[in-house]
Amino acid sequence: MPSRPSRAIDFATVRELAATLPGVETGTTYGSPALKVGGRMFACMAIHRSAERHTLAVRVDVAQRDELLAADPDTYYLTDHYVGYPVVLVRLARVHRDALRDLLRMGWQFTSERARRRSPRRRAASRSR
Repeated sequence: MPSRPSRAIDFATVRELAATLPGVETGTTYGSPALKVGGRMFACMAIHRSAERHTLAVRVDVAQRDELLAADPDTYYLTDHYVGYPVVLVRLARVHRDALRDLLRMGWQFTSERARRRSPRRRAASRSR
C-alpha cells in the first residue's frame, strides 16, 4: 500500500507540476480553479457535493481511470456523479507528487488528443454556416 505524501499538495502544487506541459493555461471551470489546454479543462478542483474536500478531478480515458481505481482506491475514487464522464477523482492528501505529475500528463494528453480529433469537424461545420 502506498504511503502518504511527505508534503501537502494543494492546487498551487498542481499548477506548478503542470507548468512544464506545453500550452497549459490556468483558469476556472464552474468557478473552480482549473488547468486547461487549448481552452479545454483537463484538471480542476472537484466542486460537486459528492466529492470529498481537497479532491482534484482529472480527465483521463475510462480504461486508464479503471486501472487507477483498481491499483490505488485510497488515492483515486469516483462518485456516482462522475461515473459517466472520462474523469478520475484524486485525494490530494494521499497522492504522491510523481504520481500526480504522471496523472496530469495523462490528463493533458487525453484532452489535447480529443481537441485535435474534434478540430477538423468544427472547422467543417463553421464553413457550412
